[in-house]
Amino acid sequence: MLIKTFGCTVTGIDATVITVEVSVTPGSKFFLVGLPDNAVKESRMRIESALKHNGYRMPGKKIIINMAPADIKKEGSAYDLSIALGILAASGQLEADDLRKYILLAELSLDGTLQPVKGVLPIAIKAREQGFAGIILPEENGEEAAIVDQLAVYPMKNIKDVIDFFVKKSERKAPLDFNTREHFLTEQAGVEFDFNEVKGQENVKRSLEIAAAGGHNVILIGPPGSGKTMLAKRLPTILPPLSLHEALETTKIHSVAGKLKGSRGLVSQRPFRNPHHTISDVALVGGGVFPKPGEISLAHNGVLFLDELPEFKRSALEVMRQPLEERTVSISRAKFEVLYPASFMLIASMNPCPCGFYNHPDKECVCNPGDVQRYLNRISGPLMDRIDLHVEVTPVSFDELTVQSSGEPSSIVRERVIAARQKQQKRFAEDIGVHCNAQMQPRHIKAFCHLDAQCKTLLKAAMEKLDLSARAYDRILKVSRTIADLDGAEDIQQMHLAEAIQYRSLDRGSWAG
Repeated sequence: MLIKTFGCTVTGIDATVITVEVSVTPGSKFFLVGLPDNAVKESRMRIESALKHNGYRMPGKKIIINMAPADIKKEGSAYDLSIALGILAASGQLEADDLRKYILLAELSLDGTLQPVKGVLPIAIKAREQGFAGIILPEENGEEAAIVDQLAVYPMKNIKDVIDFFVKKSERKAPLDFNTREHFLTEQAGVEFDFNEVKGQENVKRSLEIAAAGGHNVILIGPPGSGKTMLAKRLPTILPPLSLHEALETTKIHSVAGKLKGSRGLVSQRPFRNPHHTISDVALVGGGVFPKPGEISLAHNGVLFLDELPEFKRSALEVMRQPLEERTVSISRAKFEVLYPASFMLIASMNPCPCGFYNHPDKECVCNPGDVQRYLNRISGPLMDRIDLHVEVTPVSFDELTVQSSGEPSSIVRERVIAARQKQQKRFAEDIGVHCNAQMQPRHIKAFCHLDAQCKTLLKAAMEKLDLSARAYDRILKVSRTIADLDGAEDIQQMHLAEAIQYRSLDRGSWAG
């Protein structure tokens, strides 16, 4: 008897429906074809044990299982359930009328318990697009799949529950009811950090506000203990809240990477990724034998924080150059190409020199001549060019630390940032993929960054004195446009341009002598 069930595979952040064809005929061998990997091939042992523990049996006949399309590599253990139900139906142990209507997705334990799997959200989206009646999956993945409306989601604990679902149709439970929008708004309310916890550092707070308002990359340079990490962790609290579309896009990436914890559904807070400086190139950018999203994609629609930037491997930093410009990362293999979104804000921090006290107001730098420049040279010029704001962080004085009054809270700063972003959204309403000033292309700079004669004279002097590149020129104009937006100005004025120029302090002509 030939039976068809349906599973799904994920490539990049998109899913493809896999048809599992099961044929049970007289004979004695087991064949599994259709480019399965080892985890799929091992499903036979898990399925046989799960069926036995729940009162069913593996038929002692010739079993042929084909996973179509046969030219797509099948990875992981999520096909266990679709294969097991196909075997039961093909051997006459289960009614097969409704099997075609559902996507079956789960790894089986030896006792039949359904184990959670990765990539459920893109699979649920594909199931709705293909017109399936519903999706049956482990309980832990229920809320994640239920984010997709107009799709019946049935979370199950055990394979026996799945069998009963098809056998005892009159006793079926209602699909999971999950209010995505209500859950999203509730989860957005909690904030762990706040800007009012930072003492002093008003100039750095101002630079981070500009960065948040325009989506600009920023690097903080200062001695140990000056507050670089503390400030960086609070940057997401002044960014505009995620829209529901951004949340869905972000959740898809985290789902594919297996980063959704427990029964957590929608990602409602902007991601903040803080990888250690020993991270490999592949872990940072993505890839591997079976490509997975890297840290830059997990930071999509959020913040990627690289602490102690010069300590990262140069090769790891250099592979970020293209994603910083294109806001996507392409992973190419011989037979396929995977594209992951990577639209993130980069915030980096570093000490000014190996000992950490170059330019310190009180402590003396003990580095040898040339050490400061060699330390800075660990970061290539092309990468530094792609960082819009270079901000020097000075130590906080005792008087500032002991002041009792709190600083400006994140909620107030966020209101100004949102107002500036709304102007940018209106400005770029007709440009798909451009949402903030940092994403402007040359044609946008020409249209929206007009300079009068005084501004041109100021910028020319800065370009010559700092020996700035053409890319740095564009960055200054983008930051100037953001400062003007925060100021409510229609055109870039001289004071906006002057403030943007001062955020290029790490350019080679102005640092380390």
